[in-house]
Amino acid sequence: MSLPMNEERVKAAVETLLAEVGEDPTREGLVRTPARVAEALKFLTSGYGQDVDAVLNNALFTVECSEMVIVRDIDFYSLCEHHLLPFFGKCHIAYLPRDRVVGLSKLPRLLDVFSRRLQIQERLTNQIAEVISEALDPLGVGVVIEATHLCVLMRGVEKQNAFALTSAMRGAFRSDARTRMEFLELLKLRGDMRAAFDPARLVAGAGEVAPT
Repeated sequence: MSLPMNEERVKAAVETLLAEVGEDPTREGLVRTPARVAEALKFLTSGYGQDVDAVLNNALFTVECSEMVIVRDIDFYSLCEHHLLPFFGKCHIAYLPRDRVVGLSKLPRLLDVFSRRLQIQERLTNQIAEVISEALDPLGVGVVIEATHLCVLMRGVEKQNAFALTSAMRGAFRSDARTRMEFLELLKLRGDMRAAFDPARLVAGAGEVAPT
């Protein structure tokens, strides 16, 4: 667990940064910018101060269940450790219980613990898979993250439609192709279901999907 952030030092660093890029830190629009940045960074890096065990331990339950558990479309925002620019997207988490499950709301919280740190997408994906494997000892774990990186969109190659897809497979998700494909097919189904229930395609009052 990291030490509490020294906000005064962060504000001083931001003032220096503003001056170095050619701005006047004392002008009206920037006077409170150092304090705002310090407050934003305190939130965006709050994962360093969170204990993973505390997030999960009170929500582990013994059950007789061997069916796949999936929580998908979990929104997240993180900071790229290479440029301190945001990357954001959706995370999909699945596991096959052996004899324990975790409260469904804990999986998004687990994602927050690791995404609210300076990150790279590959490590974030694997950290989530590892923690679930260690905490639940499931038959398998699958984690897929799809994200847009502003360091790609705003600088360097400037490719506006590029996004990154990473996965971490453990246990049956890695060794059993059928299990892995079931997980990936269920993620694909997400798009089909959304299209089917698009309000723009519903016939008013009829509750039927309009032909395309």
